[in-house]
Amino acid sequence: MSQVETLVKVLKRALKENGVTYAALARSLQMSEANVKRMFSTASLSITRVEAICQVVGLELTDLLRLLDEERHRISRLTETQEQELVSDIRLLLVAVCARNNWSMAEIVQHYHLPESECIRLLIRLDRLKLIELRPDNQIKLMVAKDFRWIPGGPIERYFEERIRNDFLGSGFSKDRELRRFLTGALSPGSHDTLLRKLHAVARDFADMHNEDARLPLSEKISVSMVLATRPWELSEFAEIRRVQHRDVDD
Repeated sequence: MSQVETLVKVLKRALKENGVTYAALARSLQMSEANVKRMFSTASLSITRVEAICQVVGLELTDLLRLLDEERHRISRLTETQEQELVSDIRLLLVAVCARNNWSMAEIVQHYHLPESECIRLLIRLDRLKLIELRPDNQIKLMVAKDFRWIPGGPIERYFEERIRNDFLGSGFSKDRELRRFLTGALSPGSHDTLLRKLHAVARDFADMHNEDARLPLSEKISVSMVLATRPWELSEFAEIRRVQHRDVDD
């Protein structure tokens, strides 16, 4: 990611964290909302504009430089060895997931049977893995980028895929706030591409809401998991008796 892209990313996050919409920013800068959106989408910000945006969200330029430096040091992926270390210790993985969900150490200890001394030890290990920065008074600063992802097909994904099959999907999905839909049909490649774009958008919305709700107290949040999946697919039993072989369908 270029420095300009990082700058735009940091400014957009500052706007969101301070509840400043593009419309409100446009009014403050005496610009149209369309021009503000174009300014961010094309990353065409002059230093004067950057300074004006900082004033709207209550940032000094020195604060912005500090945020930019922090953003550059955030990680978007662990190594396979690091992921393997997490899955080899269920308590370390638990604390990592809690930290990723913006829990404080006090909330972790309160919610799980985990002595404070052990929790600190596990947090130190996460600090060494660069997932977090353990600050004075055991404050947890998350050091992963917004687009952080586990390695596709890596140790963490394999671990959770097994649990998804045997635990998550084992529910009847009939309670409040539960939903499961299995749909099958025939789509054109163009329609399937449109579906994929919409699913990617839903995933981004989930990540955005996760970040927006990060500052809420734990008592006002619930743990939520979501699976989004689509691919060309047919039941193997169907495929075995199919006369015509389709290139886009997995056998």
